[in-house]
Order: sequence, then structure tokens, then C-alpha cells
Amino acid sequence: MQKVFFHYADRNLSIKEKKSIHQSIEYIFQNENKPLERIDYIFCSDDYLLEINKTYLQHDFYTDIVTFDLSNEDSKETIGEIYISIDRIIDNAKKLHQPLFNEKLRVIFHGALHLCGYLDKKEVDEKLMRLKEDFYIQYHLNK
Repeated sequence: MQKVFFHYADRNLSIKEKKSIHQSIEYIFQNENKPLERIDYIFCSDDYLLEINKTYLQHDFYTDIVTFDLSNEDSKETIGEIYISIDRIIDNAKKLHQPLFNEKLRVIFHGALHLCGYLDKKEVDEKLMRLKEDFYIQYHLNK
């Protein structure tokens, strides 16, 4: 049964290897010992994500990703919605001199890692998050 879904709100994003990326996301949850029921990725524009950021988080700034854990308190399985700004992915890839595909993977995996319990607000947490992202990007690229 499929557990990972990609949707498009107001922007479309070409993602090659969708099936392989779905498998890598499921591997993240397996490897992190976090049961996964369903995860929905919604790709959108900066403006679309800004409205979500304002409405639900009271943040009035652009971001590349917003993750919502919708898991039931009584269930051990994870359910989540992850909103990703295509505009931010493209800009960040240019700024960081990264291939666009790698930046797509980084943000996609970043959301999954949030649902696995990883944080990124403190410097020590951010470093661990980056290490995890790099690990799973390499896993994906080398499988």
C-alpha cells in the first residue's frame, strides 16, 4: 500500500524518480524506527506557503517548508502533511550552488525527518538535521 503522495497546489514541479524517492522516504521512517501510515507532500509557490505560515504558525516570512504532524495521539503510526515552496527550492539551489535535484531531495527528506522527531531551531539540532539529510541524500543517490 502506498504511503507517500505528491500533490501540487498552485505550482507544478518536475520530479524524476518519484517511485525511488517514495522508497527512500519510507526507508527514512524504517531506519529511524518511526512507523509511517501516510505522508502527503504539497508543492506550492512562495505566496501559497506564506499564507500557511501566517495562518497556522503566525510567521510572516517566506520559508521553504512547513511540516504538520497529523498523527493520532492513540496511534503509533505517523501521518503528516508537508508543504514545500518550489520557489524556495530553486532559489536555495542557486544560492547554495547545489544541483536542483539534490536540493529537492534535501527539503523532501527534511520534512520526513521533522516527522521522525528531528528539530532544527537550535544550532546543535540543525547540525544533526544536516547530517541526517546528507546521509539520506547519499543513500538515495547510491542505491
